[in-house]
Amino acid sequence: MTITSYPFDNQSVTETDYSRLFREFQSTGVADSLGGTSFYTYADGTGMTVKVNAGFAIVRGHAVYSTATEVLTIAAAGTSARVDRVVLRLDPTANSITLAVLQGTAGSSTPPTPTQTDTGIWEFPLATVSVGANVTSIAASAVTGERKFIGNTVGAWTTNTRPTANLRVGRLGYNNDTKGWEFWNGTAWTDLSQAVSWSTVDGKPATFPPSSHTHLWADITDKPSTFTPAAHTTDWSTIVNEPATFPPSTHSHTWTSITSKPTTFPPSSHTHSSYLESGDTISWANGSKKPYSNTATDGTWYAVWVEGSGTFCRNTSARKFKENIQDFEIDPETVLKMRPVIYDRKDKVDEETGELKPGRKGEVGLIADEVDELGGLEWLVQYMDGEVDALRYDLLGVALLPVVQRQAQQLADLEARLAELEAAQS
Repeated sequence: MTITSYPFDNQSVTETDYSRLFREFQSTGVADSLGGTSFYTYADGTGMTVKVNAGFAIVRGHAVYSTATEVLTIAAAGTSARVDRVVLRLDPTANSITLAVLQGTAGSSTPPTPTQTDTGIWEFPLATVSVGANVTSIAASAVTGERKFIGNTVGAWTTNTRPTANLRVGRLGYNNDTKGWEFWNGTAWTDLSQAVSWSTVDGKPATFPPSSHTHLWADITDKPSTFTPAAHTTDWSTIVNEPATFPPSTHSHTWTSITSKPTTFPPSSHTHSSYLESGDTISWANGSKKPYSNTATDGTWYAVWVEGSGTFCRNTSARKFKENIQDFEIDPETVLKMRPVIYDRKDKVDEETGELKPGRKGEVGLIADEVDELGGLEWLVQYMDGEVDALRYDLLGVALLPVVQRQAQQLADLEARLAELEAAQS
């Protein structure tokens, strides 16, 4: 019979059958989080030995469980260095999975290839060991880990119901609250699709020459209402009804038609009463004006605010100017959702000259509308006439404080966990 199906009641099923079934459920690997200690192989310089930590692993559908650290002897290399390999060896004939050392070829830097047959011996690599010529002990730096870890299952959850215990790095799932995929990075759940800003894209071209194409007349915006003829000449003899004299009439000239105009226009003496009160002056900080003769080292200096009416005022922050002082909760997750962008300012037609003024290109910043839509960060948004207008960039540092504080706490927690792991292995 060419078709076999199993397992069923009162049916004899072989270990080969079960192995074939179980390895479809789970791949070969160590049952631990990435970087964990299960079947971790290391050396501590105490003779020609390496040590393998206790652990649990699955090898080709068979399970192996070790409850204590095992010590493996490494054969001396003599005058020629070599590279050995530590493996978990599945032997279906012996009904066992054991630790073994595959001895490399003298003088070669290539470790021996593990045996991996479908129904016979299958060797799962744990680490390579560089055995130096004439050495009498194996140094910690001579061991290089090769463990692979069993796959994580894929799940689906909400933010409040996603897994919180026995999490392994790489665990993947769909969050129905955020409508996105997320994975466990060893510390926190992280969005699978990270935000990418233009500045972080590698290999982008410096310019984007357009390919040959056409545009419908109706699709063209900002086209002129009239079309001044291109430069040309007309023979005087061909002109008819020309007047005898040519008194100039009232007329105007577009800015682009004026020749020999100056390149700069130094302002004449004047004041701006709508911005400064009579007698007020603005000091220039060192490095802004006359950097070699006018310094900002003496006196008191303030950051300046400009009100919507154009009035200048200094930005004060002392307790004596404030009341009703309370803690202000800022959600770090909301702050992290802010999207840095690069953009171009829109071109604008000068109302006086009719000249098209190109907007500034390649500016970097945030979009006030997106920050407003996040919710919880409205205090960063400036409004004018009931519409979103600008951002309080001077308050971004305040918004980032809880993010930095949380990361500082996470670093402290990780350092503590690392210290515990190092203490456990010593």
